Amino acid sequence: MAALPSLDDRTDFENADKGFVGTASRPEIADGDGRVVWDLDAYAFLDAACPATANPSLWRQSQLTAKHGLYQVANGIYQVRGFDLSNISFIEADTGVIVVDPLLSVECAAAALELYQEHRGNRPVTAVIYSHSHADHFGGVRGVVPPGARIPIIAPAGFLEHAVAENVYAGTAMNRRAIFMYGAELPRDATGQIGAGLGPTTSTGTISLIEPNLTITETGQEEVVDGVRIVFQLTPGTEAPAEMNFHIPDRRALCMAENATHNLHNVLTLRGALVRDPRVWARYLTEAIEMFAADSDVLFASHHWPTWGTRELTDFLSEQRDLYAYIHDQTLRMLNQGRTGAEIAELIEMPPALERAWHTHGYYGSVSHNVKAIYQRYMGWFDGNPAHLWELPPEESAKKHVEFMGGAESVIPKARDAFEAGETRWAAQVLNYVVFADPGNTEARELLARVYDELGHGSENGTWRNFYLQGAAELRGNKPTNTLDSSSPDVLMALSVEQVFDSLAIRVDGPRAWDTRLTIDCNFTDLKDEVRLSLANGVLTQTRAHDGTPADLTLTLTKPQLLRLVATQDLGDIQADGDRRALTTLIGLLDAPDRDFDIVTP
Repeated sequence: MAALPSLDDRTDFENADKGFVGTASRPEIADGDGRVVWDLDAYAFLDAACPATANPSLWRQSQLTAKHGLYQVANGIYQVRGFDLSNISFIEADTGVIVVDPLLSVECAAAALELYQEHRGNRPVTAVIYSHSHADHFGGVRGVVPPGARIPIIAPAGFLEHAVAENVYAGTAMNRRAIFMYGAELPRDATGQIGAGLGPTTSTGTISLIEPNLTITETGQEEVVDGVRIVFQLTPGTEAPAEMNFHIPDRRALCMAENATHNLHNVLTLRGALVRDPRVWARYLTEAIEMFAADSDVLFASHHWPTWGTRELTDFLSEQRDLYAYIHDQTLRMLNQGRTGAEIAELIEMPPALERAWHTHGYYGSVSHNVKAIYQRYMGWFDGNPAHLWELPPEESAKKHVEFMGGAESVIPKARDAFEAGETRWAAQVLNYVVFADPGNTEARELLARVYDELGHGSENGTWRNFYLQGAAELRGNKPTNTLDSSSPDVLMALSVEQVFDSLAIRVDGPRAWDTRLTIDCNFTDLKDEVRLSLANGVLTQTRAHDGTPADLTLTLTKPQLLRLVATQDLGDIQADGDRRALTTLIGLLDAPDRDFDIVTP
């Protein structure tokens, strides 16, 4: 068994405190209606010694990520940390300041800029860099860019497509599961939410988006932004589908976006996403070392604290590289020996040298669920066992399991014995059968909630803890209303017409639409574009070329009118020629997503 790093090692704390300038005088950040979207004092309880209700390693990580304020990273480079899940960075330039990754919420980004300007002067924002396509790195942009400002908005190739698609296509389901992943509805205390590993949690303010106007299309591309020379490295398919690192040669500073942070990241997030590629992730880290490490004195990123020193940052990148490469390669090795993802997750052992480094620990991603994601990437959901090819769905399977085991009155005492004997994973599994077989069984629900409490309190992984504790809360009847909505007006406006119609196609109730045939032509006067929608066989298809057959209905409109039509289902002032019943029929065949679907009960 590898020796774990010492809790007495204070190097990370020294680095997290280094360069501290000051923090906000008011702890609460509120929106225009006075609703608090972020509270800097919410994690003050972490100043105490680790209690029995938390894993000491996760408690330590949460203490580090809860630190907040303005910090100097290098000459002319500053970060505000602890104002959201992510960091916002400021690069001082000739006439103003370049903002890197303006957090998730407009309100938090504005508060961070205010703190920066309080200490560094009222420098105008002269450019924005989005390092990648996740909302916590662009959502606050309107909090730092004044209305009507015409400045460079820089992003990697593919940014806009991926930024909006992720938040719309499966956005409803992802947002529901994000409540579990980030624990945003849990109490902030030693028995509840103590962090998410990557940062404290997500803010709950306004998400915005300004479309990029300067795209980075190749590695080595160099841009001079307000007098600052920046060299970019594209890293698609790593932590995000569109992502990039960049180097500031004249200040010997390297920004690693979210590709190298002080934890093991996700190959597949628990909220849901496309499976990432740890093989190319490791290769891009090697490329970053080769391109930039020797010419850098500091490495900073969009989460956590910097690493100073050329040797230190090279070691950090090398260990991060080895972390993803090892998990990938060992999963493939055992996969090709016939092991399944679940089996590999139990068998894999990490190298002692990596185990001894704090930054390789699974506070956000975990070795267990990353291994299963790699298996999924290469082999899919099926493990090859015919018994698993056509299993019963969860509710029906649970009822038969419980029946086979002698009924709930037999299962619950045995599960309680297993729980008291420390067999929490097994107790969770069998009690889950009882709850899915009989959701109204209050004894089973409460016992399963206690099991989830125990699993959560012992977890080193912040997102696992949050999942377990949110599951326990909902079993006890504390199910929150889902207020998360990543489909903000800015995000919707950034959708292409094709993406808007894709978002409608995935809402068509196929069986109800089997026998319906209709066509609607949409002529966009602002885009000089024509699209034909055709519904047949339960599928909504969009084409730009057709045989000239007249449509049932022709709409002449603009893209903003289309978005309003989708939101209100009212034609309003849109010109409509033909049979308006075609639109009514189509709208009537669309399902509404369920923002509050059940997870821990059927």
